[in-house]
Amino acid sequence: MTVPIDYRALDRLMPMAAVLSGEGRILHAGPTLTKLCGSRSPRGTAWRDVFALHQPDGDELAPATRLHLSLRRDGTRLRGVLMPMAPGGPSVLNLAFGISEVAGIGARGLSRADFAPTDMTLDLLYLDEAKSLAMAETRRLIGRLQSARVAAEEQAFTDTLTGLKNRRALTHVVSRLIAQRRPFALTIGDLDHFKEVNDSLGHAAGDHVLQLVATALVSEVRMVDTVARIGGDEFVLVFDNLDDPGGLHRIAARIIERIQRPIQFEGGTCRVSGSFGTTMSSFYEAPDLETMMRDADAALYSAKVGGRGRHGIVPAGRREAG
Repeated sequence: MTVPIDYRALDRLMPMAAVLSGEGRILHAGPTLTKLCGSRSPRGTAWRDVFALHQPDGDELAPATRLHLSLRRDGTRLRGVLMPMAPGGPSVLNLAFGISEVAGIGARGLSRADFAPTDMTLDLLYLDEAKSLAMAETRRLIGRLQSARVAAEEQAFTDTLTGLKNRRALTHVVSRLIAQRRPFALTIGDLDHFKEVNDSLGHAAGDHVLQLVATALVSEVRMVDTVARIGGDEFVLVFDNLDDPGGLHRIAARIIERIQRPIQFEGGTCRVSGSFGTTMSSFYEAPDLETMMRDADAALYSAKVGGRGRHGIVPAGRREAG
C-alpha cells in the first residue's frame, strides 16, 4: 500500500527538499528550492539538469550518504542526503546550504521563513546578522571616535574667540614650510588704540572688534595662507610661497584700510588701526620661527614709531641678527 505524500507538511519541515521519482525526475520541489531555481519549479526535470554532483564521485545519488552538490543555474553550493521512501518508490532529497553560502542568503531574497525551524542555517543566519550589526556598530563607533579626534585636534589648533589658528597651529605651519624648503613671509600685526576700546566700551566691545578684524584678515589673504591670533590683539599672517616685498606692502595696505573703518557696537563706535611688520624666509640661510618672529616684531615696532597704521619689512641690517 502506497501512502500518499503530504507535500504541505513536507514543505514546512523541509522547504529545500526535492522528491525524486525512481527514474530520477523531480516530482516536487519545496518552496525554498523553487526560489533558488529562479522561482520556476524544476518539477518534471531530471535531477542532473538541476544539480551537479561533486561528492561522492559518480553519476548517481547514493542513498543515506552525505552529498555535495551545486545548482547548475548559479553554482550555489549545497549539502544533501537522499532517503528512499519505499523500495522502488520515490525518494526525498533534503538539501541545505554550505557554510560558505550563508553570508549570501540575503542577496538571494531568502529569509527565516524559507527555512525549517530546526535548520542549522537559522543559527548561522542569526550569527551572520549579529556579526553584521556588530560590525555596523563598530564602524559607527570608529566614525564617532574619528570625528571626536578631528574635533579635538581642530580645537587644539584654534583660537576660540576668533576661529583663527592659534600659536600651536602657527608653529606647526611654519615648521612644515621650513621642512619643505618653501619660501614664505611672516607678518606680525597688532591693533593701535585697542586698549581705549576696552576701557571705554568694555571687553565685549573689544571681543567684537577682534572678531571683525579676524574676518578682515582672512578675507584679504589667500586660502593657502595662514592667519593666527597668538594673544590679546596680536595676529600673525604666514604667506605661503610669497616673498615679494611689493606684493606684501599691497596686501598690508588693504588690511590696514579695512581695520581703520569704524566699528559699531551697541550704540558706540570703536576706532582702531593696525600696524604690521614683516620678514621673509629668503632673508635667512636657515630660517626658524623664533628668529623670524623676533625680526618681524622689530619691523612692527619701527612701523609704530613711524606713525602707526603702517607696514614695515625687516631692514637688511637686522636680518640674521642675534
